[in-house]
Amino acid sequence: MSVQSYAALRQVAGQYAYDDNDENTKELTLRSGGDEINEQLEDKLNERLSLAGIEVVEARINYLAYAPEIAAVMLRRQQASAIITAREKIVEGAVSMVKMALDKLSADDIVELDEDKKASMVSNLLVVLCADESAQPVVNTGTLNQ
Repeated sequence: MSVQSYAALRQVAGQYAYDDNDENTKELTLRSGGDEINEQLEDKLNERLSLAGIEVVEARINYLAYAPEIAAVMLRRQQASAIITAREKIVEGAVSMVKMALDKLSADDIVELDEDKKASMVSNLLVVLCADESAQPVVNTGTLNQ
């Protein structure tokens, strides 16, 4: 019975990824599959154990863990994913702030910037807003045209 149960579990678990690398896809995984995976496991167990006169009423995967040799790699993957998500938010906010600054400068007739000056300003603001460290001020002692 234990050999057949283990074989059924391996068969079902081997068909699916543990986790989904891309949150945008709705692919069935062991972590997200829940009821569907449990139903398949129950079916496979009944299929294998019915020959011995055993009927499985319920089967559940209630604990999933990475093998120790994989756990560290998966932790790094999760951390990288979190960093990417945070960076996306930072860039989204920075672009919004740069657009707001350009619009405000233009609407209030504070200064007129040609395309080169706008590009320079956008570049500088994005560097300041997206940087991990505080910006270091630079004092321009020449003219803006040089």
